[in-house]
Amino acid sequence: MGAPQNEIGVSRRPPDIEDYIDMLRRYRSWILGPAFAGLVVAVVVAFIWQDTYVSTATMRITPQQVPDRLVPSIMSSQMAERLQEIETVILSHGSLSDIIQKPSLDLYKKERQRMPMEDVVQLMKKKLDINPISDPGALGGARGASAFQIRFSYIDRYKAQAVVRELVAKFTEQNVNVQRAAASATTSFINDELRAAKEKMDTLEAAIIKFKVENQGHLPEQAQANAQALQMEQISLMNLQSNISRTGEEKMLLETQIQNNKDSQLYWSSRATETIVASSPQATARNERLGALSNRISEAKQELAALKNMYGDAYPEIGTHQAQIDALEQERGQLEKDWAAQQAAAALNVSPTAPQTVIKPEVERSLQELQNNAHTYNAEMQAKIQEIENYRNQEAQVEKRIAVLERQIQEAPLDEQQYAAMLGDLNLAKADYDDMVRRRNASEMQEQLEEHKAGENLEPLDLPSLPEVPSEPKRAAWAGAGLLGGLALGVVLAGAQEVKNTSLKNLKDVRVYTNLPVLSSIPLLENGLLVRRKRRLIWLTWSSAIIIGCILMSGAMYYHMQGV
Repeated sequence: MGAPQNEIGVSRRPPDIEDYIDMLRRYRSWILGPAFAGLVVAVVVAFIWQDTYVSTATMRITPQQVPDRLVPSIMSSQMAERLQEIETVILSHGSLSDIIQKPSLDLYKKERQRMPMEDVVQLMKKKLDINPISDPGALGGARGASAFQIRFSYIDRYKAQAVVRELVAKFTEQNVNVQRAAASATTSFINDELRAAKEKMDTLEAAIIKFKVENQGHLPEQAQANAQALQMEQISLMNLQSNISRTGEEKMLLETQIQNNKDSQLYWSSRATETIVASSPQATARNERLGALSNRISEAKQELAALKNMYGDAYPEIGTHQAQIDALEQERGQLEKDWAAQQAAAALNVSPTAPQTVIKPEVERSLQELQNNAHTYNAEMQAKIQEIENYRNQEAQVEKRIAVLERQIQEAPLDEQQYAAMLGDLNLAKADYDDMVRRRNASEMQEQLEEHKAGENLEPLDLPSLPEVPSEPKRAAWAGAGLLGGLALGVVLAGAQEVKNTSLKNLKDVRVYTNLPVLSSIPLLENGLLVRRKRRLIWLTWSSAIIIGCILMSGAMYYHMQGV
């Protein structure tokens, strides 16, 4: 065996622009062929693929029309959460299968013949989108409102619109049913709880009434009331005693006034008549003046006696009144002495006349006034006596009531802790009952709102659209993608061929790889017949490929037009 030859590895020189141009010229068929094939395949697929139309509709979530402060909502979840439940029901197998098999729609007729209904439903779900719209401002800026969009794609644009219309109706109907069912269930539950709370409250009230009847007079609440009543009765007793004391003093004052009146009557009775020698104007004036002084002295003495009975002898005004009385008596005595002296002088100068006994008019008036005062004092005395008697009777009744209350207060309350616990349970039961009544009223108002469609509702904002232009396929995009894909494949194939071909292509390769100077180059001499035959074969091949490609693309376009 011969020795193995040593192989020398030589790195390729970096290509320049002329090299790339030579590559394109050498491998143009490898580049243009896949590009044209990709264009043909993409165009054929794009036109054979049936048009798909997308119908859309927008539904708006409107908030409750009546303010929450008037009718509070009883719904435990927001509308967005309930929409998820409604969407689950609508997109269920039964709901979608009803829509597919509806005679007016008759969707996926070919697919139903070769696929089970479960797969057809899944196929429809893939074509159905329900997406929320997160920007309410795009829908008019309604505060508290949001919306979502329903999209369905199908090969028939009229059926696509009908399906979206059917879904909108199902959303609206299902929302109404869910809200009514929720309100009805809430009302039923609250009514049951309300009956239970009422029964509990009635039971506790009956137990408390029985406890009060069995422990009458020994309840904690009665002890406090009895203490307050005892305090009021003691105040009443003190007021009665004060009234009795005051009335007694007034009675003593009347007794003093009556006694003074009697003394005055005796005094004036002893001086009712007077023996005079002759009547004169001076005598008459003297008598009137003496009568006035006597009346003032009598009144002053009565006032002095009243002050002594009420305030005692140490009262400062007593000395003043006594001094006034002494001055009046001194004046009266001086007047009597002066008159006696005048009478004696007159008796020496005037001849005596026959004496006369006359009744003093001022004394008569004073006696009449004293008798009238006596009648008044006696009437007032009887009234005071009767008033004191009434006060005594009231005092006796109050003392009896005080004794009863003191006896009740001294008796300790029974089972105070048990009674307090029963009252606490009753208050809690009443609070629960009031809360249930409030909730029941709110639930009933919510039901009425749902009946009047014044609660949260779903309403179509944009009606289901009738698509005019198919959404799929985008044929221009498909054609461009096929062309670019084929072109990329051709470039890859041309690159692979260039890497695989290690021959020297031009004078640059000879100079670089041999390191020898090139004196001249001899062009490649080929047989003209072979060259022409090769060119005809290439043009025949390209012509056939272009014709076949055009026929395929034209057929696909014709198929599409016939389908339309």
